Amino acid sequence: MNYKSAQSKRILPSVRIWLQREREETELLFRCIPATAVSLLVVSVICMNLLANKTLVQTDWIALDGGILTSWLSFMCMDVITKYFGPKASNKIAVLAAAINLLTCLIFYIASIIPSNADDYTALNTILGGTWFILLGSTIAFLLSAVVNNFLNWTIGSAFQKNPDGKLAFAARTYISTFIGQFVDNFIFAVIVFVGFAPIFWDGFHWTILQCVMCSLTGAAAELLMEVIFSPFGYRIVNKWKKYRVGQEYLAYIREGN
Repeated sequence: MNYKSAQSKRILPSVRIWLQREREETELLFRCIPATAVSLLVVSVICMNLLANKTLVQTDWIALDGGILTSWLSFMCMDVITKYFGPKASNKIAVLAAAINLLTCLIFYIASIIPSNADDYTALNTILGGTWFILLGSTIAFLLSAVVNNFLNWTIGSAFQKNPDGKLAFAARTYISTFIGQFVDNFIFAVIVFVGFAPIFWDGFHWTILQCVMCSLTGAAAELLMEVIFSPFGYRIVNKWKKYRVGQEYLAYIREGN
């Protein structure tokens, strides 16, 4: 038996064990995590994708799309999940939300191409059908920003060793991670869609890099403001979960695994 064959025989069982544990952990997470938090995250991601088709403001310095109206809710849900269940759990729920969004967009697209004699539905079909590169950009941007947000949220929270469950710790971890995560989300989406694809497929319509940066900063600031307003509700939700020992089966499973 050569070295490569022996090495692959050692690796394959380890991979199978890892995959089995990940499957069990994910199934347990989906059973334990409150449905309301998951539902709000999924709905907000779907709304972000639909609203991203509309540009709200465009000047030489600033450009904003409709996605900023609901993206703050996505990040607030991820912040709450990260605080209680950890960043890995939050990343998995973000992937679930992205997958459901893709399925929803597929259903919308099928509905949009079904022939109809009613001319009044032309605009609705355009919205439901969406644009493939907007879907691509929003999916990539959301997944990358979710990882950044969840990692930063957990890392900043870990720095508060004396009172990690206090209001100051919760505010610091949510405000900082939300602003940076939202900037990453907005910037990646804007560059992919309005710099990369829009000039080709939208008759030359495009944003400049400066507009992308300003859009990202302005959007992140606006979404941070929403986070500041609604984060007290997130803090109460986390404390309520802790009080009623929500998801203890999953948390125990994680502790045993570590």
